[in-house]
Amino acid sequence: MSLLLKISGLIDRISEIIGKFSGYLVLACCLISAGNACIRYLFNYSSNGWLEIQWYLFAFIVLLGASHTLRLNEHVRVDLIYGAVSDRARLWIDAIGLVVFLIPACLYLAWLSWPFFALSYVQGEVSSNAGGLIRWPVKLVIVAGFSLLALQGISELIKRIAGLLGVLRVDTTYEKPLQ
Repeated sequence: MSLLLKISGLIDRISEIIGKFSGYLVLACCLISAGNACIRYLFNYSSNGWLEIQWYLFAFIVLLGASHTLRLNEHVRVDLIYGAVSDRARLWIDAIGLVVFLIPACLYLAWLSWPFFALSYVQGEVSSNAGGLIRWPVKLVIVAGFSLLALQGISELIKRIAGLLGVLRVDTTYEKPLQ
């Protein structure tokens, strides 16, 4: 279990680094959006490339930040019974959810996305908009995002198993949304 927890710690550090990078991408996206709007209204000039980079960055933020969100236990969850059960039951719910839903779905989606990226890369696909960007980087981030989320799911599963074995204290605190 010690080796698995070290692997989990490494995965957590990778997710944290990529998650912090995603946070900086939010700032970049805001600055590009504001700059694009100012240039459009002040100089009556617009570029499809600048518009596309905004949604590229949004894709990077969501897909690369998902693993960090899972690591922090801040993901969206459907709470039917989770808030009303014991910590041990929460560990079981998390472990089963990771094994049955999250990890297989993420691996499958990464696998399905690979040919989508590879074809775009080989063909040198470019946006059909005038001044548009190359498409393969945003398609690669789909593969990377789902792969990182599956990897973080494995890390979370290791921690849940360690929690069930009494080797590690796992915080399963959950706060219901205010609305």
